[in-house]
Amino acid sequence: MRRSVDTLHELKQLVVEGPSPAATERQHAKGKLTARERIAVLLDKDSFQEVEALRRHRATGFGLEGNRPHTDGVITGWGTVEGRTVFVYAHDFRLFGGALGEAHAQKIHKIMDLAIAAGAPLVSLNDGAGARIQEGVSALAGYGGIFQRNTRASGVIPQISVMLGPCAGGAAYSPALTDYVFMVRETSQMFITGPDVVQAVTGEKITQNGLGGADVHAELSGVAHFVYDDEQTCLEEVRYLLSLLPQNNREQPPAVVTDDPADRRGEALYELVPSDGNRPYDMRAVIEELVDDGVHLEVHERWATNVICTLARLGGRAVGIVANQPRSLAGVLDIDSSQKAAGFVQTCDSFNIPIVTLVDVPGFLPGVGQEHDGIIRHGAKLLYAYCNATVPRISVVLRKAYGGAYIVLDSRSIGADLALAWPTNEIAVMGADGAAGVIFRREIAAAEDPEAVRKARTEEYRTELMHPYYAAERGLVDDVIDPADTRAVLVRGLEMLATKDADLPMRKHGNPPQ
Repeated sequence: MRRSVDTLHELKQLVVEGPSPAATERQHAKGKLTARERIAVLLDKDSFQEVEALRRHRATGFGLEGNRPHTDGVITGWGTVEGRTVFVYAHDFRLFGGALGEAHAQKIHKIMDLAIAAGAPLVSLNDGAGARIQEGVSALAGYGGIFQRNTRASGVIPQISVMLGPCAGGAAYSPALTDYVFMVRETSQMFITGPDVVQAVTGEKITQNGLGGADVHAELSGVAHFVYDDEQTCLEEVRYLLSLLPQNNREQPPAVVTDDPADRRGEALYELVPSDGNRPYDMRAVIEELVDDGVHLEVHERWATNVICTLARLGGRAVGIVANQPRSLAGVLDIDSSQKAAGFVQTCDSFNIPIVTLVDVPGFLPGVGQEHDGIIRHGAKLLYAYCNATVPRISVVLRKAYGGAYIVLDSRSIGADLALAWPTNEIAVMGADGAAGVIFRREIAAAEDPEAVRKARTEEYRTELMHPYYAAERGLVDDVIDPADTRAVLVRGLEMLATKDADLPMRKHGNPPQ
């Protein structure tokens, strides 16, 4: 028995060491960690329990029968992050370039099934060359099994994809099905067809990073939620994100004890937010003044920058914040920002994260391009996400809230539990200038001094319908609050709503706008 155990330990040591020192050096030379080094950064020290480390493929042909390394190019198992169970699989680029074959896929299927059964998050560390061509359709079927499990786990357990190398073809669809995608600049790429195919078909010349690099997906496509300069920082931020999420959709996000007083007054808000609705300001500074210790984790920071979606804590409780950004397109809603906020609201609702909406919106972005590209359809996605959300929801109107954009951004009429406003709020169908121009169009046109009449009628409309207490008088705003008290009011509101119980009608699933 002792000899057998010694043999086992020797074999496992060889598996851990990997194919060769030269292969490890090549990985490091690219600025990349090995699969096991990545897992060590992600998980708590000595917590990783590997599954199927001795698995080998059974494929033949094209020289495969003579190349049967243990693990088959993917490391699977579970461990802990801050003491909570997390499942993980990591492609080992040193073996078959991380390419997926039948045995490789079956290992991933098993760990995904375990994650779903145990009700714990799943993190994939992606660094693979796609399907293993030598195994043909068996490799493609393996991807199908991953996609099916991604979909089954959606909204049940948090799924996080970390892109640490190339991801091409059908392999890109698994990350696209998960809740969050992390990328590392220069070393990770995602695309359906690579630069060579693009050039052959369209004649366009482009590099891998230019086609599907981290910055492209962070700024243009919106595929990447988070982007970092190095793997170490990226994986540490994955750990932080996990600390804000529950284990599954049946649990609440973990709360922490904070030294930041719940009733801390934010008098800096008086200066941060100009009362003049036409003057821009940085909404991030407002968020930092409100949340615990000024710390938040922004999702899609560089895509659709006219809306901010971020995770933070208020009074120690995890919360999702949606906020217009007046510094970008005046904070209007357009196609991209509607899609961004809709996805964020839906994810928060899936994992029991309350939603706070900070509103300062002049409306939807007008334009032929927006209309022809489907602003109605895409704007409806955000409306649907809010209407469908059953988590605690609090909205605060800071300044402007005009037209359909006011309704869409979690107004009382679509189900906000608490609707609050600052004394600088203007809630109306449109701005006073535009409204007066429509209502009094003929009178203004016929006047001897049209500009004087326009100014008078504009002031009349503002006085009658746009004063800060108009909505409160009609029960559409629960309270008009001192901006400095916003943090305290939000914390108390979230504490009250912590036991909220709201059920949707029985149905197979909704049919959201596409």
